[in-house]
Amino acid sequence: MSGTVNPKGLRAVDDTLREWLRRVWPPRCLACGERGHGSRDLCRACTNALPWNSSACPSCALPLPAPATACGVCLRRKPPLERTVAACVYSRPLDRLLPRFKFHGDLAAGRLLAQLMADACAGLPRPEALVPIPLHRSRLRSRGYDQALELASPLARMLDLPLHDDLLVRQRVTAPQSELSARARRRNVRNAFVVDAGTPLPAHVALVDDVMTTGASVHAAARALRRAGVQRVDAWVCARVP
Repeated sequence: MSGTVNPKGLRAVDDTLREWLRRVWPPRCLACGERGHGSRDLCRACTNALPWNSSACPSCALPLPAPATACGVCLRRKPPLERTVAACVYSRPLDRLLPRFKFHGDLAAGRLLAQLMADACAGLPRPEALVPIPLHRSRLRSRGYDQALELASPLARMLDLPLHDDLLVRQRVTAPQSELSARARRRNVRNAFVVDAGTPLPAHVALVDDVMTTGASVHAAARALRRAGVQRVDAWVCARVP
């Protein structure tokens, strides 16, 4: 008799238990504190206000007023990504939830953000693996958790995709991107990432990160993966700064 655990069966039990708990203890909205609504930890008003990034450049996820093959910047210079998808535009309530998750350890907000990403990415071409943008080990020690990994882990479970959190390594400390100009951001992360030589390479991966502003970090990570031999690299992020 095999002792192998069936992960799909465990997920079904977990989903049943989670639904029962929701009925007994209705969730509160993580954005405003009102009574939760539906399957997300958001109230009806905050759910209706979600700024889905439904019209965006396919190459960099920049919000556009109407569908287009690419934005002007990507038409002039194609990014090293096959496709970039941002679930939402970085505005209310994402501008409340993401900082709490990224800088204050609010992992409940992280699970909610991963749900939004799963909703946005469920119908996309399926990569062979999700690869979170890694922190340098020194920053991981000081912060205590890796926000991209905390998004990628539940996202991989929700979409039943492999998670390769050891494929990409940040080989040097970089300054916080939020403090830099666009040009300085590109210099800051140039050659910051390397691929672990001992890890088998999937042909198609999707990078996972929380917020995309200029795209410098995901572009640097994508170049490292492409140099190592990955054939297709996409980026899946929670929010895109307009």
